[in-house]
Amino acid sequence: MRKILCLSLFALLMAGLGAAPLTVEQKALVDVQIKAFSDLETDPVVVKAVKAYIANPPAELKGMTQDTWAKLSVLSPEIKSLTKNDLAVYLKTRKTPIVAELFVSAPGGEKVAFFGKTTSWNHKGKPKHDVPMTGKTWIGESELDESSGKTTVQFSIPVLEGGKAIGSIVIGLDMALLK
Repeated sequence: MRKILCLSLFALLMAGLGAAPLTVEQKALVDVQIKAFSDLETDPVVVKAVKAYIANPPAELKGMTQDTWAKLSVLSPEIKSLTKNDLAVYLKTRKTPIVAELFVSAPGGEKVAFFGKTTSWNHKGKPKHDVPMTGKTWIGESELDESSGKTTVQFSIPVLEGGKAIGSIVIGLDMALLK
């Protein structure tokens, strides 16, 4: 009986952790962060890395599926290749305490670089990738992020070359530090 009660309580708590719309004040604070990171859209290091990925995806990532991705440990060579490549090292210089996660995706939604393993290998078909691929910025709702374990709000911006979107950048902000 006690186990059932605990499980029921856990389910109720988890249900309360769903996505929540941003307040006007929170949206204004996210807009400040979008402006702070907007230079990454055309940053030569970012553009070069995405173009290199498009031209020649790393061999260890070819044929990657979500099922395979889910089984990889954070220490696997595939994950290390994305957390330690030149773009990931460069992006870490832009990390601030409010940034819980950051990842760059190629046009097909597959990952090019990130700070830490993401929940999904590919975000194609989701607004966080598809909207920036139209050249626009996307802002999500606050929610518990599986990969960082924090309540975050994600926004995404395009990677642009000559005004055309060639990839996306998703940045998750720690809601506890969004002030």
